[in-house]
Amino acid sequence: MEIVNIAAYKFVGIPDAASWRPIVKERCEQIGVMGNILLSQEGINLFVAGGRGPVDEFLKYLKEDEFFAGRFADIPIKESISDHQPFRRIVVRVKDEIITMKHPMIDPAAVRAPAIDPQTLKAWLDQGHDDNGREIVLLDTRNDYEVQIGTFDGALHFGIDKFSEFPDAIMGTTGDTREQLQNKTIVSFCTGGIRCEKAALFLQEPAVGLANVYQLDGGILRYFEEVGDAHYKGECFVFDRRVALDSKLQETTHEYEVTAPPGRNADYLRWKAGQLRK
Repeated sequence: MEIVNIAAYKFVGIPDAASWRPIVKERCEQIGVMGNILLSQEGINLFVAGGRGPVDEFLKYLKEDEFFAGRFADIPIKESISDHQPFRRIVVRVKDEIITMKHPMIDPAAVRAPAIDPQTLKAWLDQGHDDNGREIVLLDTRNDYEVQIGTFDGALHFGIDKFSEFPDAIMGTTGDTREQLQNKTIVSFCTGGIRCEKAALFLQEPAVGLANVYQLDGGILRYFEEVGDAHYKGECFVFDRRVALDSKLQETTHEYEVTAPPGRNADYLRWKAGQLRK
């Protein structure tokens, strides 16, 4: 059976996210989709999968139902196909942030850092500099176990275990690493765009003091969709039982060593190694 997998997020104010949880969960169960939906006062972050009909019905609900008052009418969607359901149920959670950074002054719903599309990034990487001749630094904002599965050639990363460690990692840069970030064009990237949204804004904070900062619009997944694997080595980790996608957005055929910290992320990798998948 063909399963449609969608990933989406949007930073937009939700005054009472907790009251939404049971309503959204019940409707998803009625529609017949599975996955994870995270709600907070700053927006929505979701990974949902199902047959084409249920997924289309879910998207119509999200974009057009009067309950949401048009908040998600223009939410960008990233889609991939698999031959099995990568989720076991629908989970709807409420948290303080849709991606935890623990820096409340960073508010992408109010202001967005400059973004570049995949074609522009590829062109910059092809020519070795941006349109103004500045050297490019690719900054991977993901966790270390994700980076080990694949990243852009020469990308800088900090070996973090969770995104909330990113601000301290940046503030702690010294010497050659700090010099590598100065007077360059920095392009932050992540899986689907949500982490680099916040990361790019943080890099522009006066306390950090970096200029010429961009985010890769739509993240690695949109890059794969539009330009393939140019300048990218490996695959892209995803937070479901597929574990990783190749540059054609197909489920990996590789088995990866478990490198994630104990917990559910390690379990994702064990699924692929055949230890948990039934």
